[in-house]
Amino acid sequence: MRQDMSESLYQKAVKLMPGGVNSPVRAFLSVNRSSVFMERAKGDKIYDVDGNEYIDYVCSWGPGILGHSHPKVIEAVKEACERGLTFGAPTRNEIVLAEMIQGLMPSMEVMRMVNSGTEATMSAIRTARGYTGRDKIIKFKGCYHGHSDGLLVKAGSAALTSSVPDSAGVPASYTENTLVAFYNDKKSVEELFEKNKDEIACVIVEPIAANMGVVLPEEGFLEFLREITNKYGAVLIFDEVITGFRIGLGGAQEYYKVTPDMTTLGKIVGGGMPMAVYGGKKEIMEHVSPIGKVYQAGTLSGNPIATAAGITTLCLLVKKEEKEGLYKKLEKKTTRIASSLRKIGLQVNQKGSLLCGYCTKQEVKNYEDALTSDTKKYAEFFSYLLDNGIYVAPSQFEAMFLSDAHSDEDIEKTCRIIEDFVTVQVGLAHSAVQDRMKD
Repeated sequence: MRQDMSESLYQKAVKLMPGGVNSPVRAFLSVNRSSVFMERAKGDKIYDVDGNEYIDYVCSWGPGILGHSHPKVIEAVKEACERGLTFGAPTRNEIVLAEMIQGLMPSMEVMRMVNSGTEATMSAIRTARGYTGRDKIIKFKGCYHGHSDGLLVKAGSAALTSSVPDSAGVPASYTENTLVAFYNDKKSVEELFEKNKDEIACVIVEPIAANMGVVLPEEGFLEFLREITNKYGAVLIFDEVITGFRIGLGGAQEYYKVTPDMTTLGKIVGGGMPMAVYGGKKEIMEHVSPIGKVYQAGTLSGNPIATAAGITTLCLLVKKEEKEGLYKKLEKKTTRIASSLRKIGLQVNQKGSLLCGYCTKQEVKNYEDALTSDTKKYAEFFSYLLDNGIYVAPSQFEAMFLSDAHSDEDIEKTCRIIEDFVTVQVGLAHSAVQDRMKD
């Protein structure tokens, strides 16, 4: 598979951008390769600048649940563009999208639209602090909630991949109010509340942790968080930037039947355009400006292009779920991939169309378990898949995503390639032994 043009572009990019990328998750440094530059995408396929075709399991890190370039979403965006890119004033579509979100996630009584997941989580925490009058927050080791200063403490995602869980450039004073608990560990949460009574504003958690691979909540863990935050008067924030509309129309909160006080959404809610949302109980959100004292603003928030894409995407998801049972279909496809990953000895965590195969024999229930993964082996696996036309995340600690566009034929092809990996590895090992014997 030739990647000459990608390599040429990469050499130019590294002179212009840190690592040659505009987001560290796009870097291939952890898998010992140069980044591949993409040119176009359609359905479940993505194509690089050298003309290579890949079956895509990154799906733009989650938004592509319908597949790439869905014609109805593209049409809606084009029509919106014709009317104007941005007005800096309210539009009808902001109301339409908000009503749809509220209908699917009733816990979001009042909401504010922003442009990224980072903005959403940062603003939700600020609002929780303004509402409670408290400063301290609890997050979980390995969970990633964007790159705002106060949250880059024991983070996941690219921060975990590069082995730099705490970012340089963040003053200690910015994180001194960030308390870190352990995912799926109730005792660690209880101890923090006991030591910091009447000081904790909120607990923010990924209901399914999807930035240290995919780590599922153990039975009763989310319910426990609901109970303890109620007990101590803290706000419970579900970061559903990834799980929102991916696990089901009502997100993880509907799936697990646990209602948070606040929710953050991103990725799917914008249908592939920059869009995120934070919201929750009316009594909390009434503290946000202009009617409250918690300030937050954004020039392009709720812009007409992103809202058009989001409305169309959510409409399609609702129709497909009602007519076809979309989410069960997605789960069935994903389970097929998970089965092949297990066949080659990977430890697999899956929920719906979200999964991760870890190169470890240990069951992965938390951050420390994820770190037992053999990242060198994953790099070999990644390269093998890429060279055979399968595009997955260039990091052991990211999720795989499936879409409605993934065909049964492409899934079977993917499974064959995955299962052949062991045979290839054995062959390479045999060749290496023979070469040593010749020497």
